[in-house]
Amino acid sequence: MSDDFSDSAADDAVTTNGTSRPVVRLKPKANARAIRHGSPWAFDNELVIDRRTKNLAPGTLAVLEDAGREPLGLVSVNTQSRIACRMLDRDPLAQIGVAWFADRLALAQSLRTRLYEAPFYRLVHAEADGLPGVIVDRFGDTAVIQPNAAWADRLLEPLTRALIEVTGCTNVLKNASGRTRKLEGLDDVSTVLAGSAPEWPVKVPMNGATYMADLTGGQKTGLFYDQRPNHAFAARLARGAKVLDVFSHVGGFALAALAAGADRALAVDGSAAALSLAEEGAQASGVADRFATRTGDAFEAMNQLYEDGLQFDLVICDPPAFAPSKQALEAGLRAYERVARLAAPLVKPGGYLGLCSCSHAVDLTAFRQASARGLGRAGRTAQMIHTGFAGADHPQLPQLAETGYLKAVFYRLP
Repeated sequence: MSDDFSDSAADDAVTTNGTSRPVVRLKPKANARAIRHGSPWAFDNELVIDRRTKNLAPGTLAVLEDAGREPLGLVSVNTQSRIACRMLDRDPLAQIGVAWFADRLALAQSLRTRLYEAPFYRLVHAEADGLPGVIVDRFGDTAVIQPNAAWADRLLEPLTRALIEVTGCTNVLKNASGRTRKLEGLDDVSTVLAGSAPEWPVKVPMNGATYMADLTGGQKTGLFYDQRPNHAFAARLARGAKVLDVFSHVGGFALAALAAGADRALAVDGSAAALSLAEEGAQASGVADRFATRTGDAFEAMNQLYEDGLQFDLVICDPPAFAPSKQALEAGLRAYERVARLAAPLVKPGGYLGLCSCSHAVDLTAFRQASARGLGRAGRTAQMIHTGFAGADHPQLPQLAETGYLKAVFYRLP
């Protein structure tokens, strides 16, 4: 029969330092050039997937070859995922262990320590830091890992050892809440990998405010560091202002605005637990007397504020990802348009509006267009004054648009 694997990619193997690794191969029409030029992924429809390749356990390390059998590098393989191969090292003979992880982590940390005085930042931003699918956020002496790819889940032990060695963190937590883990066929069980979990929310200083991060029960790793520069820009507009922060989470824009001298701020979110942390943060920041919260659906809350005749000098909307995939793109764009339409009437003439999107499927142009439609439907003209992105502790890989997921657009509404 023709499927006896005589020309099978997985039928070959590379042996290095006594370790035999399977070989997986791209189809002839796959774009091997893109991978040679830095693209970190090969998709399932680009890979020769015979029975042996299909039977490789998710997260198996393998040598990726082009259709001409030239090696492209060392990859992790997961044929259960749309992303079938993730590039780990351009050297197909690389040994993935504590030393390898330590090198990657040391390089990542050198950037963050140059940028930030205190150890509160995203330490590893997945592919952009050479650790595909891996997120590490640092909260002082505690690090939270999101291993969102099968290979990282399998190699958590050497990753954790290297993380402790490089950073000196005494506590390392695994957060398994990432949506991508389900796509990789992974569990949703979070745990303590080293040390212990903090008993109380951790105080995080940013932009002159103090935020409270729940590292075990909060969203994602406990806090969104990515908005730090956008918080700072909004704070520059906030002195003496009345501020509305919609989809506020733990007080994101509101606390930064109050720390910069806002007259008062109202935070709206659907999570009572998140707003409780926001109130604790306001207390720790010394601005509790100027801070208020409202729990409920953000769209309904904006409608009610409008019906109550309220307007603000600065309104910021930072919703969750309305378009987490290309399939959700059209619905997501309609939701962003609706946010702009409902938020615009709440801005006083001459005031400011900040709109954010963390959907990687929505590019900047599409987001601006959806926001402009919403502003137009609200009957407001606008001056676009600033476009912001994630902070530098969330570096972008030029060959992977998904690493540049966050967009923030600020307007002045005459």
